[in-house]
Amino acid sequence: MEIISIPKRSDTKTILTLFGTRPEIIKLAPVIWAIERHSDKWRSVTVSSSQHTGLLRPFIREFGINIDHDLGVMTPGQTPNAVLARVVEAIEPLLFAERPDLVLVQGDTTTAIAGALAAFYARIPVAHVEAGLRTGDRYSPFPEEMNRRLITQLADLHFAATDKNVGILLAEGVQKKCIELTGNPVVDTLKHILAHSSISTPLSKLLDSLWDKKLIVLTTHRRENFGQVMSSHLRALRRFVERHEEIELIFSVHPNPSVRAVVDAEFTGVGRIHCIEPLEYADFIHLLSRAWLIVSDSGGIQEEAPSLGKPLLILRDTTERPEVLECGVGKLVGHSGEHLEKLLEESLIDSTWFDVVNAVENPFGKGDAGDRIASAIEKFLEAREEALL
Repeated sequence: MEIISIPKRSDTKTILTLFGTRPEIIKLAPVIWAIERHSDKWRSVTVSSSQHTGLLRPFIREFGINIDHDLGVMTPGQTPNAVLARVVEAIEPLLFAERPDLVLVQGDTTTAIAGALAAFYARIPVAHVEAGLRTGDRYSPFPEEMNRRLITQLADLHFAATDKNVGILLAEGVQKKCIELTGNPVVDTLKHILAHSSISTPLSKLLDSLWDKKLIVLTTHRRENFGQVMSSHLRALRRFVERHEEIELIFSVHPNPSVRAVVDAEFTGVGRIHCIEPLEYADFIHLLSRAWLIVSDSGGIQEEAPSLGKPLLILRDTTERPEVLECGVGKLVGHSGEHLEKLLEESLIDSTWFDVVNAVENPFGKGDAGDRIASAIEKFLEAREEALL
């Protein structure tokens, strides 16, 4: 594919936003919307690595995001090393052609670290959305914890969701002038979805059939949980559902074969457990909003749960979002199925936790992160232009 260099207006700044997975586009959509509202002074260039394909495309359509370039790096059974190499190689000529004034990445994916590294090599400033998350264990989550630490070293501008994230960045030596407290744009996206979308007919029918039940919504897909750990968690959930007729469980099953194999072994033929294909984001948020309890190893759901006022059992032994524990919404399960079963039983017996969750103020912001990030980008680019004069 030939990439043609695009002449730039001298008074227009180009912002290149890179993403490749579902969590990235969910959190970058409000930022892209905010950037595109400033088309008089900014040129927005969106690039998908297609690290994920089937999971990513519905969200792009749902959010009305136009992809200017698709790197097409997805291959079956790909490793993080392979993705990293392909993204760096594919984006290099694109950076030369588009000549962005800023490259924007989000989170801790292989796409994000690859984009930040390629931009650094090209001496283009990097801005990092959702900066400053840490578990303190560089192998948990793997490889995300190390990815985000390395992106911090490459980034020029750091958008932190919480005061705690700001403190972590300062402790690691990031200059205060390079950090902006913005909240997390996932809150923006969630509010947008609830205000502007309706639930699909198939999911509505399923939920209507369960209207008088206590509904558990389950997601699990993290690499460190593959195998025996995931089996133990699913087995505990199966036993809990089988013991309590008032409980129903909906599991939106990740397409990874390592997840599907465990699901087939533990959940096949079990009553009151509904395994469904991954949902479009609007449906998924509406599903979470109907939950009695959420059980998940997802990082994003740790932000969505307090936004929805839903209690969350976290299928991990560490979290880079301690705010969800401190505000009372989340509880760490660890890798033990027995501990999960204990916490499930306690949740059924004692409603005190649910009362606490209903009264929580969202620690991840008010839903204006996209605009805050756009304002910070504007200040950064203006200051950089003045410094170059």
